Amino acid sequence: MATPVLQVKNLTTRFKTERGVVTAVDGISFEVAAGETLAIVGESGSGKSVTSMSILRLIPSPPGRIDGGEILFEGEDLLKLSHHEMRRIRGNRIAMIFQDSMSSLNPSITVGKQIAEPITLHRKVSWREANGQACELLKLVQIPDPENRLSAYPHQFSGGMRQRAMIAMALACQPRLIIADEPTTALDVTVQAQILDLLKDLTQKAQTSMILITHDMGVVARYANRVAVMYGGRIVEQGPAREVFNRPRHPYTQGLLGSIPRLDSDPDKPLPAIEGMPPDLSALPAGCAFAPRCAKAGSACRASRPALARASEGHFSACFNA
Repeated sequence: MATPVLQVKNLTTRFKTERGVVTAVDGISFEVAAGETLAIVGESGSGKSVTSMSILRLIPSPPGRIDGGEILFEGEDLLKLSHHEMRRIRGNRIAMIFQDSMSSLNPSITVGKQIAEPITLHRKVSWREANGQACELLKLVQIPDPENRLSAYPHQFSGGMRQRAMIAMALACQPRLIIADEPTTALDVTVQAQILDLLKDLTQKAQTSMILITHDMGVVARYANRVAVMYGGRIVEQGPAREVFNRPRHPYTQGLLGSIPRLDSDPDKPLPAIEGMPPDLSALPAGCAFAPRCAKAGSACRASRPALARASEGHFSACFNA
């Protein structure tokens, strides 16, 4: 069996706050195979974005710190690399698409220059050659009139076009892995679908692996090969997307799926909601973090944390009642 592009093992990331130490990512493990799309899904505050920032070692220190685990990228532990070595990987072998394209792009530098810069940095080519590649990338992500758009500034692009420019930047150095953190958050539904279709198509053609971070289970169903559901800084369910959707084992996953509107549902009947609020990571309960919101929770759930256990082939759930 081929070595996965990425293996995360027992990753733990903590932050020092005025209220004490917060464990934002609590001993999670997962893998991403070559050409695969893994969706990491969960409510805000579940630890999704901190996981992605930890992989690229972008956690601000202080107050944050990666406290344990391994992040093996093509067999090499990123946590053991120097800051200089990590700069050679970021934007080159691992690229990231952030959720807010307007704040991620430099407003005072043209879009073309921002796309060409990583090419000159990591590929050691001339600005002229890099500019030509940037033009081809804008054409690839379906931005009209790419030759003239190279000299435009981010504020001259629409939200969808800025997100396409971010995808072009991510693809510039032909990375092995792309991390897309809520890449369509600020876009309308039609543009969201266009951007996600484009991203999926381009990564498949280049056989690039992708981690898609989202809170939208509908997006997961359409674009992911596998899914990891996070809650309270931990992975509570993980497996092939089709298996998780057809046979969800964890009550939290069941709640997320139950809240998706269906064409055959009664329009007069309100969608079921997950009662309560996400947990305070600085004061997690002793047992399962989801127990206070779970109708199935028993005494065992409140006393100790369930570990991920095999539910079926490649499908794992952290629930005593699964």
